[in-house]
Amino acid sequence: MAVVIRLARGGKKKVPFYRIVAADKRFCRDGRFLEVVGTYDPMTEKAVVKKDAAEKWIKTGARVTDTVKKLFTKQGVSLATAAK
Repeated sequence: MAVVIRLARGGKKKVPFYRIVAADKRFCRDGRFLEVVGTYDPMTEKAVVKKDAAEKWIKTGARVTDTVKKLFTKQGVSLATAAK
């Protein structure tokens, strides 16, 4: 099972809100997920990340999308063990 950490969209039309989730690569964008790792509000550009959960998934080999990688670096999450 390939795990990827990505954004899952929520919110209303023209008022987006995203959850940062660890999901199986085969699941659809807003579908099932394994764990919520954090949230991101692009309207206020505020991100809240559970650092311990994020680092746990990265250590187990989860891929991180480019957008989530940027959010993690801003929040100080270690990406040193991320698979390339």
